[in-house]
Amino acid sequence: MNRNRKMGSNRCLKILHMFSLLAVTILLLAACGQAPKPSTASGNSGGASTSLDKNNMPSSNNGGSSQDEMQEETDPIKEQLQQLTLEEKVGQMILAGVQGTTLDDLAKKMIADQKVGGIIFYANNVTTLQGTASFVQSIKQANQKNPVPILMSVDQEGGKVSRMPDAVESIPSSRKVGKTNDTALAEQMGALLARQIKLAGFNVDFAPVLDVNSNPKNPVIGDRSFGTTADLVTRMGIAEMKGLRSEGVIPVVKHFPGHGDTSVDSHLDLPVVNKSEKQLAELEWIPFQAAVKEQAEAVMVAHILFPKLDPNYPASLSKVIIGDHLRGKFKYDGVVITDDLSMGAISKNYPLHEATIATVQAGSDILLVAHSYESAKTIFDTLISAVKSGKIKESRIDESVYRILALKQHYKLSDKQQATGDVKQLNADIRSWRKQVDAR
Repeated sequence: MNRNRKMGSNRCLKILHMFSLLAVTILLLAACGQAPKPSTASGNSGGASTSLDKNNMPSSNNGGSSQDEMQEETDPIKEQLQQLTLEEKVGQMILAGVQGTTLDDLAKKMIADQKVGGIIFYANNVTTLQGTASFVQSIKQANQKNPVPILMSVDQEGGKVSRMPDAVESIPSSRKVGKTNDTALAEQMGALLARQIKLAGFNVDFAPVLDVNSNPKNPVIGDRSFGTTADLVTRMGIAEMKGLRSEGVIPVVKHFPGHGDTSVDSHLDLPVVNKSEKQLAELEWIPFQAAVKEQAEAVMVAHILFPKLDPNYPASLSKVIIGDHLRGKFKYDGVVITDDLSMGAISKNYPLHEATIATVQAGSDILLVAHSYESAKTIFDTLISAVKSGKIKESRIDESVYRILALKQHYKLSDKQQATGDVKQLNADIRSWRKQVDAR
């Protein structure tokens, strides 16, 4: 018992000694004015970061680096955006077509005056592999006077939608690849498509097709789709998207909300699909929702009227479909691209200036318009006028351009990038892959 009391007494003395030392230390610090001050840096220990008022930041005249340390982390995309004029920003939202097989004066003028953010090639722009690559490079060179690199895009799906010259081996349709039910083959397909278009210097492919071909009378999709079930289209389409991405080519999934149950070709007139939101969610939307979860870089929206969702505007112009569903319910914050606004579905039903305002207000970022330099100018002039009149806020333009710049920076695009690849090796790889597809 006495031994225990002695041990307890010793512990008490030690504790009292520690408290005495602590008290003396605090008194000494206070006397010398060395008490620590609360941190004002954004990385303080208070949990949430603190936003700093630049007017209250310490002067840099003291020779220290505290101001640099306290600056918020810079956003290179925002910095680039802030350096652009309104005209340069609006230009980024236009993806235009060109005429012929060489760069003409009107195309040069469009690039210089409207400062378009992208160009699309069609079959009539393609000649030999070398000729097409030279054409693409001449556009990039013309754009070097502008502050942002240009998107060079093409529809290269395989099957009947192919823009490659005869020197490049063909890739079969998505339907044929879909019949293999092999996602590894679909991913290889995406990589091969990417390698094909890189031979000519393109950096964007409008693929994969995520439409479910549920209507056998569909005049526009057919074998461009991987199949008739949402599960197959989802698995194969996402694999193809990853394959394109793996080769440094920007994939654009299409045609949201789904073009597989139409009976009218939107190139000619406006298709109408009388499906409810519930019906779309059970089939058409499934592949696109999967693509959003896989951080799809870009989504193309179709010219299809869904009157049970929006009786006034087709999907490509609809705030209900783009804003409320794709942006809202799907939580998609990537780049939204319209299908070609010169197609019959739009040109026969909506003036171009009305379609321009409607699609931007709906949430589109890039307006695709082909076959007419005048149409690109109309879109450009319409948006500039709308911002200056207050019909569209410049902050709305900034939202879209931020997404576009982010995509271009992510893929490290440059107008100095040349066509790349070995056509002989690529053709050999396509033949080897095609044998696997044929064997299944």
